[in-house]
Amino acid sequence: MKNTIKLIVFFTIIIGSLLIIPNLSNAATTVTDETSLNEAVNSADSGATITLQNDITVTKPIVIQKELTIDGNGHSVVGDNSWTSTSGNQTMFTAQLSDGKLTLKNIKLKNGPKYGVQSYDGATVILDNVSISGFKYGGVLANGGKVEVRNLHLGYNGTGANNGIEIDKGASATNNPTLVMNGTLITDTNENTINIAENGHLTDFTITNTENTTNKVVISGDSVVLTDKQDNVISESKIPEKATPNVDIQKVVVSLVVNDKTYKITVDSGTKLTDETIKSHIKIDEGYEVEGYYTDVDFKNKYDLNTAITQETTIFVKLTEIEEEVVVEEPKTEEKVEKDNTPKTGVENYTGIAIITLIFAIAGLVVINNRSKRG
Repeated sequence: MKNTIKLIVFFTIIIGSLLIIPNLSNAATTVTDETSLNEAVNSADSGATITLQNDITVTKPIVIQKELTIDGNGHSVVGDNSWTSTSGNQTMFTAQLSDGKLTLKNIKLKNGPKYGVQSYDGATVILDNVSISGFKYGGVLANGGKVEVRNLHLGYNGTGANNGIEIDKGASATNNPTLVMNGTLITDTNENTINIAENGHLTDFTITNTENTTNKVVISGDSVVLTDKQDNVISESKIPEKATPNVDIQKVVVSLVVNDKTYKITVDSGTKLTDETIKSHIKIDEGYEVEGYYTDVDFKNKYDLNTAITQETTIFVKLTEIEEEVVVEEPKTEEKVEKDNTPKTGVENYTGIAIITLIFAIAGLVVINNRSKRG
């Protein structure tokens, strides 16, 4: 019996140890500077998490070929002015090849000679509560790899023109790039937020949107379009002729022109717009109302709301000032006092006098009568 108990305890300890070991190997490693960050990246087991304890300045690229999470813990990784490239790579963080899967979360990437982060040739990069700004080529590069946006804030990235997320395929890459929208994408500069590279190597790319994503990236004609939750257009850029998009959503851009303001929305091909839909996407100044919809700026040709939209369309909205209803008040009339036109004869006054005289006469007779009796 005692031996049985000992065996049970022994195996319990063994099983418990086996369960604890993976947790220990995947436990978060904390780093405080560039040296400890690179050491942690190189020594970490696949699936590990590295957590920043403070802001870190780096002088060269960090390349990842395993599954790894870097949690900034609200801190920043800043590129130093003295930067050393690695085999021609000057991107701050690179996940490369099929084994590379990098999750960046709760982190800010600032300043660098090329890109903030890239997924290269089959690798995956997940951006979860990440802010990227100050990189000279662009914020994010999907270079034959997959980029998933969960929560991304793009500041200004680029030299001259902004370049937020670039979809590309380098000469050495064998895989086509993919962009997955799975949350929110906020950009300080709407120009060129999603950029499709034109270099001759990119022939196919894929864009998908999860069911619950707030921002969507869709294709409309020859443009790639970033929209908000209400399908308002945030940014759009042209697709090079040689690049073919594989998308789950095909849309059509409709421009609604109100005076000198243009509102752009996306709709499904074949959609018929309604009066309510248009009004929900435009701003009407107080004191004005919509008079009608037209196909020309001079308001000569009316737009038919029964038209199925299958190509890029512009609708001009004509407003008219609301006329205030003038209330005319009727002049006040003075109340007329009816006059008693009955002739005043004075009979009422004479009657009263007669009664008083009669009373005094009777009283006088009584007094005289009493005196005569005494005499």
